[in-house]
Amino acid sequence: MIILGIETSCDETAVSVVRSEKNKIEVLSNAVSSQVELHAKWGGVVPNLAAREHLKNMLPVLEEALNDAGITKDDVDLISVTEGPGLIPALLVGTNFSKTLSYLWKKPLLGIHHIEGHIYANFANNTEIEFPVLALVVSGGHTQLVLMKDHLEYEVIGQTQDDAVGEAFDKVARILDLGYPGGPIISAQAQKFKESPDSQLSNHNSRITLPRPMLNSPDFNFSFSGLKTAVLYAVKELKEKNSKKEFENLIPEISHEFQQACIDVLIKKTMKAAKKHNPKTILIAGGVSANRELKLQLKDATEKELANTKFESPEFEYSLDNAAMIAIAGCFRWEKMNDSERQKCEKNWKNLQASSSLKMNKIH
Repeated sequence: MIILGIETSCDETAVSVVRSEKNKIEVLSNAVSSQVELHAKWGGVVPNLAAREHLKNMLPVLEEALNDAGITKDDVDLISVTEGPGLIPALLVGTNFSKTLSYLWKKPLLGIHHIEGHIYANFANNTEIEFPVLALVVSGGHTQLVLMKDHLEYEVIGQTQDDAVGEAFDKVARILDLGYPGGPIISAQAQKFKESPDSQLSNHNSRITLPRPMLNSPDFNFSFSGLKTAVLYAVKELKEKNSKKEFENLIPEISHEFQQACIDVLIKKTMKAAKKHNPKTILIAGGVSANRELKLQLKDATEKELANTKFESPEFEYSLDNAAMIAIAGCFRWEKMNDSERQKCEKNWKNLQASSSLKMNKIH
């Protein structure tokens, strides 16, 4: 089976071709056109600008994906598209483009939840993942712990009460005047501090100490708004006490402390949830899963604290927004459908509607 995936929930125009055969998932192409440079000067994604760029890029990215995969439209068996959540102007471009293809090519169309896609990015070229699964979802819009007893069965057992962790990275980068997107920049600054002689300071002598919100709360929820505010106040105080040059020299240490505060909370909550629910696999999903330090420390914690649990993370190219994850999720969802449900997909060229607040239990 050949699945064409389309993703336009934010600022990446992405099209992918995936082959499913004999319980094996193979990514044949994964074309992505990024808009990071366009939105960087605004300090975040501008929805209408994103939609305009999607309109420009949609057809060229489709042609690139088909060419890279070595297929034509006649080889496609199913089209899957991000139905939501996301920026509605951006989502509308992808869903309407997919509906047009579905009508013209006479192919069934399946709507996919964006976060479901991120979870299934872990299955790219890897179908050996065992259930039950505990997925730590970390992105610009979501921070959740999702328990899965089987494919496509989700129970959110913990989530952020305010900012998502990726959003906190962006806001802290803005406070430090580092640019956008914040995740890679903060990570690079943190690594710079880690490799410096200053990193050898013991914890109690550290010049910057930030809180770990909800670290010891009895639930599996998160909070990052207060941490962001703590950075704001710390930066204000440090700027008052230091020259501009001295403050700039402190930015790597601030970045390291902030990143580590986030990691400490994410890992402790994940380990706590795992010890209660006993998953066979822990997955990490979402754009922040590209954070190298988070992956390394979560893998290490899993190996040390959970003897019978395996840690999995997606390859870097499938961590950020992409269409391969949407195609893979579409593959698993299609396989689980009955004949009546599949027949409904034949009419999705006119029925499917984008939703900026789509829930994972309301996927068509």
